[in-house]
Amino acid sequence: MKHCLILLLVVSFNISHAQYPVVLTQREQSRVIDDLLEDRLRNTLPGLMRREGFDMWVIISREYNEDPVIETLLPATWMAARRTTMLVAFDRGLDKEMEYLAVARYDVGKVFKRAWDPDANPDQWAQLGKIIGERNPKRIGVNKAPSWGHADGLTSNDYDNLLRVLPKNLQSHVTSAEKLAVSWLETRTEKEMTLYQQICRIAHEIILDGFSDTVIQPGVTTTEDVVWWYREKIKELKLDTWFHPSVSVQRNELEAVTAKRPTPLVILPGDLLHVDFGITYLRLNTDTQQHAYILRAGETEVPKYLKDAFAKGNRLQDLLTGNFKEGRTGNEVLKATREQAIAEGITPSIYTHPIGFHGHAAGTTIGMWDSQGGVPFTGDYPMHYKTAYSIELNCTVNIQDWKKDIRIQLEEDGYFDESGFRYIDGRQREIILVPKPGLNKP
Repeated sequence: MKHCLILLLVVSFNISHAQYPVVLTQREQSRVIDDLLEDRLRNTLPGLMRREGFDMWVIISREYNEDPVIETLLPATWMAARRTTMLVAFDRGLDKEMEYLAVARYDVGKVFKRAWDPDANPDQWAQLGKIIGERNPKRIGVNKAPSWGHADGLTSNDYDNLLRVLPKNLQSHVTSAEKLAVSWLETRTEKEMTLYQQICRIAHEIILDGFSDTVIQPGVTTTEDVVWWYREKIKELKLDTWFHPSVSVQRNELEAVTAKRPTPLVILPGDLLHVDFGITYLRLNTDTQQHAYILRAGETEVPKYLKDAFAKGNRLQDLLTGNFKEGRTGNEVLKATREQAIAEGITPSIYTHPIGFHGHAAGTTIGMWDSQGGVPFTGDYPMHYKTAYSIELNCTVNIQDWKKDIRIQLEEDGYFDESGFRYIDGRQREIILVPKPGLNKP
């Protein structure tokens, strides 16, 4: 009997009835990634460089010590920089096309053209200095940054080498490209947003599949079982993740009792589950937190007190996104939202971040869990249109039936442009039921 039970659990753990949106083959993904990059370089970067006041951007990175920015500029078939990779973007003027050069032995993708012949000039650094000197730029941006690690990828050694080969009259033209790098990373294009909805849809479907009775057997399945099911499902679908998922439980018992239970916790009827989950696909990331409820015998819906608590989480989302405005800083948005929420009797904690090429991406930071009074530097950065955010927050709600507080922890990816804010693939409006409605009728 014991062996039959184990076999049953193994079989049920691997059954999946979800119908996922199409995931492209590796070859098709490569083509799409390169097309997106070419579009960004041709149509997005020139405007960003002019907005931030740079006519040249120099990105230098060495193999296995990659600058976070250069990873977004390499073709899909490049898994890393090669030896020392040097890329130069030069704005030749409003009525001229941008010049993209690779101080390398070969072209770097479709756009950055080879600009170094090692046979004619073996010194790669000298060639970089020559290229810059011939173009005589007014303002040269490099990836040195005090606030964003994403924009601080130039090593001290490479910075010293750059100054060494530059003509003396141009050395004072070198300055931090922090805001340019952040702009490049945070700005989403129309082509990317066409794809992003399906990327978020895939993430949502995986969460639903995991929060179901095809994966969870109450009384047997643990939180870690579900976590590793998510990891396996990501690999099965030939996707990647940028962080290890987590699954946690809130239940109608004292925290001291829960803390004494063996971990990982076995999932039980009446549990409120929470997942934090993200995927990486086509170089874009998702970050989602949702809740599920394990029905008790005889129940067919979520208890009203949990529905009411969840509604407060949705209301906090509305207050936050209602304060999005171009030019407003993250700290200003945070302050206004907290004041409104507290006035409505909501106990808020807001820690929203940009999403895109990185999970915790560059751009306007709106709070951190341990910085509810504002975030220095990154929280002072103003919001721009065509940017995406993980609307991450929680609210503490007292549940009288449980005689304790719980937290409604939500996170959904959204997009902000001239038309306002929208969720890329909608958001959770109701707690997920396990098992699904209609399968547990009294």
